[in-house]
Amino acid sequence: MAKSITRYQYSTYLLLCFILSFFGCKDKKIVEAPTNRTTEKSQKVNLIFDTDCNNELDDQHALAYLLSNGHTFNINGITVNATRLGGNIDEQYEEAERILQLYNLKDSIPLLRGANGNLNEILSKGLDDSFDGQKAVDFILDETRNTDVIILAVGKLTNIALALKKDSTLAQRTKVVWLGSNYPEPGEYNQNNDTIAMNYVLNSKIPFEMVTVRYGKPSGTDAVKVSPEEINQRMPGLGPIAKNGIIGRHGGNFTNFGDYSISLFKHIEYHTDPPTRSMFDMVAAAILKNKNWGESKTIPAPILINNKWLERPENSREITIWENFDKTLVMEDFYTSLQYPNIFKSKP
Repeated sequence: MAKSITRYQYSTYLLLCFILSFFGCKDKKIVEAPTNRTTEKSQKVNLIFDTDCNNELDDQHALAYLLSNGHTFNINGITVNATRLGGNIDEQYEEAERILQLYNLKDSIPLLRGANGNLNEILSKGLDDSFDGQKAVDFILDETRNTDVIILAVGKLTNIALALKKDSTLAQRTKVVWLGSNYPEPGEYNQNNDTIAMNYVLNSKIPFEMVTVRYGKPSGTDAVKVSPEEINQRMPGLGPIAKNGIIGRHGGNFTNFGDYSISLFKHIEYHTDPPTRSMFDMVAAAILKNKNWGESKTIPAPILINNKWLERPENSREITIWENFDKTLVMEDFYTSLQYPNIFKSKP
């Protein structure tokens, strides 16, 4: 039979437990993520990540950021495309696979090869059962039929244009957030890799948000720059520890994304003095997490003709333009996300 205790004895017992708990923990290192991050209870963003992952280094950082924010994003699948500086579709696929392996998610998230060529080249051969990009296109169409999912596109728009060409009802069940264009000025890498695909998407009915690049301008994602010195200081060891390491695309063995990031920055070409690189694609992912890290406006959809933007003020089809990004908040969240990763959990 338990011995009864008085209220005074019970109060003394609770006080003693508190004191022991406090002094027992004071010498331990307690690491907590900042409390202002999205919670598990928040509604997640379901997305397909469409990427030329082996091009430069911002694609890899965007993917690592998405994978580190499992409390914010559900990654339903990754589709790759090939642009002129990133090698063929197999090289794009292999780089995306490396990042997944660093997060212990290889074979856990659907990864599909998309278009090697551009829209005109592919359409000239017909959309049969084995056209260039077919696996990625079919995945996009099937996934958007079954899930409320958006497409975050950070390369050329060929896969999306092909999907719309094959099934125009795609426009009724998803939206595209695209990193690309110097709008309202001409040029930009993603845009120029398949201008016809971009115009096709602009002329479609699919909801479309353009996250501007604007080379050399403070208003575009080009302004969100980091130096190799900053990366060397902030990135070592960040991200989860891979059970099976990777050999990087420039050689070397890596078991976490932070160290691989340093290698990517070490081997990239710099065009500024002092040397910096822009984190274009990662910014597009960041504004999906917090829309207050950029400014948006709605405009009638323009069209690009002979490398010049033609405004169409009477066009009833409208798109969203993103600009003026908060570099400090975006980059701090990137580093915090990799320091305290909430790893994406794939569907069973």
